[in-house]
Parts: sequence; structure tokens; C-alpha cells
Amino acid sequence: MSTVLEVENLSVTFRQEGGETRAVRGVSFTVGKGETVAIVGESGSGKSVTALSTVSLLPEAAEVSGSVRYQGTEMVGASEKALRQVRGNDISFIFQEPMTSLNPLHTLEKQIAESLLLHQGLTGERARRRIVELLEKVGIREAESRLGAYPHQLSGGQRQRVMIAMALANGPELLIADEPTTALDVTIQAQILELLADLKRAEGMSLLFITHDLGIVRRFADRVCVMQNGKIVEQGPTATIFDSPQHPYTRKLLAAESTGGPAPVPSNAATILGTRDLRVWFPITRGLLRRTVGHVKAVNAATLTVREGETLGIVGESGSGKTTLALALMRLVSSQGPVVFRGTDIQGWKTKALQPLRRDMQIVFQDPFGSLSPRMTIEQIVAEGLWVHEGAYTEDARNKVATILREVGLDPSMMSRYPHEFSGGQRQRIAIARAMILRPRLLVLDEPTSALDMTVQVQIVELLRQLQQKYRLGYLFISHDLRVVRALAHKVMVMKQGDVVEAGDVREIFENPQSEYTRALMAAAFDLKARVA
Repeated sequence: MSTVLEVENLSVTFRQEGGETRAVRGVSFTVGKGETVAIVGESGSGKSVTALSTVSLLPEAAEVSGSVRYQGTEMVGASEKALRQVRGNDISFIFQEPMTSLNPLHTLEKQIAESLLLHQGLTGERARRRIVELLEKVGIREAESRLGAYPHQLSGGQRQRVMIAMALANGPELLIADEPTTALDVTIQAQILELLADLKRAEGMSLLFITHDLGIVRRFADRVCVMQNGKIVEQGPTATIFDSPQHPYTRKLLAAESTGGPAPVPSNAATILGTRDLRVWFPITRGLLRRTVGHVKAVNAATLTVREGETLGIVGESGSGKTTLALALMRLVSSQGPVVFRGTDIQGWKTKALQPLRRDMQIVFQDPFGSLSPRMTIEQIVAEGLWVHEGAYTEDARNKVATILREVGLDPSMMSRYPHEFSGGQRQRIAIARAMILRPRLLVLDEPTSALDMTVQVQIVELLRQLQQKYRLGYLFISHDLRVVRALAHKVMVMKQGDVVEAGDVREIFENPQSEYTRALMAAAFDLKARVA
């Protein structure tokens, strides 16, 4: 097998404000023609920096040493002209979040045409035909009719397909995919992986795949490089690494999966939350008088209960109504049907009447970096609820902040720091502390682990179990990660396009799903091998 990419003794150091950070330390690996090589490791291990180094896409503060050879040509220290010939032409990238990579002001046609013009000089009808061909190749239906669409008009899976189309536009020899499926639903994730496998075979490409999801690596990669603290601590054929890992860190990563289940719910547990046939329909209005001509049926006839110490897992693809249902139950969006919280129907209550109840119902979001104010210290963020509900911030309130930080596994001495000074897992612990400071009865967890490394996911799941058992919390747990749902939930509700297609005990749903849709979700989550082989 000929070698497409050869990295030898690569080191990357970032120098700023008198200090230095060694992000990559003496890394060496190769990618052969038609081969898939995966680089795995936790956040901050140097995976993405290594990938960006291949074609010198690092900021000016980076000092690079060692060698990166693409088909025998040295990339480290190469001229900008030589690098431009390789970038996007011979080596293409797919990034984790397409919404930050696609220009929100340009149509799909314009964005893909830009690459074709730059690298191939294609314009006009020839470029348009090539764009349609690319979009069809990556599975965009009715591709010609979507040329005028903007990124926000596409689903997450469709946007990722457009990113793949752009990466394939110039027939690259090497495709570098940096966490391309992390934020996607399990069914969409399976489709994207299957698409990449098909394209790799059809185009004869090589693939450098960066991820923290070892389940994907096992089913998708030919060889694996395991990175920790900027170094490759182990590498080899996928089967060898998974069946006989040699390095302690590799063994730690392979063992990082949430197992077991939550503590049983006491038989006398009181019901915290309940609803029957809850409906959330958003009106579609048109014309000068804004007449209602139809409805977006976000949630149809949802019935559920949550008891003290119980977790209801809500699963389904993006757009299925999971988050809308949770927001309706918290009275944050309008709905029809009863919302019974601790024995009282609060449907129709005004904002002022609801305010005292807000301390009893809290929410933790998927992205803590987006939900925590960058201008506030951790002390201010966690104490915010106390200020709102208790007024003055006393020494006793400060002690409460310190106590809850200890409970979620953080040192109170960190209170004066800001969110950007923490890792993703630490920020999620801060978000949980902010929700828990008021000792709520119900906690809504909206994808709280999906963006975290596997080892950090395990820690957060265990933390949530401990808090639930200690305070008899009721959880509404929204997730597309069925492994995490199985480890945390007592009951499961499966949603599709606003409808509840199946609901019941977690063991019954996972072991004997009744609906075709639930079986498809399970297959996507637990049997990806068959889909991408």
C-alpha cells in the first residue's frame, strides 16, 4: 500500500504572553492510500491541532517542528502557493459544526461554486451541473431545487452532507474529518458514516478520522492512534488496539462507558410532574392580517408522569419535539392540556404566579459554554438563582455556593474564575451547580452529555445519579445517546415528528421495542457495524 500522508516527529508549541503550551509532542504516523486512520483521545489531547498541522492551518502563534509529507512533498515550511495547491484540492476537511463552517449569508450553490472556481476554474452551467452532481452524491434529495437554500434552512444532517459535498468538490486524495458526527442524532450519524464509507470506496480516498467516540472507531477505522497530552501513546490495527490494548490510557478510554442503572424508585414516591394529551401547536400565519392558515404540530397528545427519584428519558431525532415538550412542561412555551406540578395544575398561570415555582424546576442545557455568561465569575453564575429568589447575597449564600460546588466535584477556590478557564466537563458541572443551588424538585437535562468526551460522560452520569438519590430529584432527560439513556433512565418515551410512538419501562423498550422507528433507533445506536461495513 502506497503512503499518502507521512507525519514524523511532529511537535507544535503555542507561544503567547510570555508562556508556552506544547500541544503536540513528537507525533509520528502514516495514512496509506484507501486507508482509514482514526486519531482518538479526550479534548485537549492534540488531535485537531495535529490534523490542522498537515496543511499549516494553525495560527501565527504556533511553532511547528518535525515533518509532514503529503505524497512525498514536505508541508512544514512550504510556501503559501504550494500549500494553496494542496488545501481543498488534494487534502480536504470536514469539521464538527457545519453552521460555523458554512457562510450564513450565501446559498449552497454560491458556497460550493467558490471552491470549484478557485481550484478548477469552473463557472456557469458547468459549475452548476457539478454542484448538483455533488449534492446528489451525498444524498441531498431534489438537489437542484436546494441550490438557492441557505444553511439555516437545512437540518443538521443535511448541513453535514453539504460540508462533505464541498470537501469532495475537487476530488481529494485525503479527507480529514474532525468530529463530523458528534452533534448528530444516532440515525443521522449512522447515515453520515455509511455515506463516508461508500464515498471512500467509490473515490478511492484515504480518510483521517478524528473522534472521541470509540464505538465509531471500532466499526469504521483500519488503524487507530491514541493521543494523550499531545503524544501518541499507542497505535496499531483497530482489532489489536481494541482486543489487546497495551497502554493504561487506552484501557481507560475503552472502559469509559456508562454502565449499570439508576437506583430504584421508592414505591411510595410522590408524583412531581404529570400531563395527559399535552399538545403544542405553533400557528402558521399569512397575509396582511396574519390569518392562521395551519399549524406546526410540534407535540401531539403527550402523556407522562415523573415521580420523586425517577428519570424519564425522552429520545428521538432532531425535530421530534423532545425539547419543545420539556419547555411546555416548564411553562416556557404555550401548550394545551394539563401541566400538573406537585399536585397542582399550573396550566394558564401567569408569569408572576409561576415565579415562586421556578426554584423547584430547573434546566441544564447541552452547551454550557453557550449558557454560561462569559462576563460573570463562577460564583456569580451559580449564585444567580439565589439573588433572584432570595434577594440579598449574604455570607450564608456564599457558603451555599461553596457547598454545591463541592457536591458537583469542583473546588470552591475556583469561584473567582470565568467559564473559559474550565474544561467542557467542568463547565457542565458548573451548569448543574447553578441548577441545583435552589434545591429543585424537577431537573430538565437537555442533551447534557452529548458534546463531552466518553470519560467525562461517565463522570457526569455518575454525578447525576448521586444527586438524584441524595435529593430524590425527578429528571426529564433528553438525549440522542441511547447508551447514556439506558444508564440513567427508569422510563423511556420515544418521539417522532411530535408524536409519542412508544413509552414504557427502560428495560422493556430497549430489549423488546414494539415500533419500527424505535427498532431503527436501536439499530443505529447499537449496530452501526452492519450499517457501515
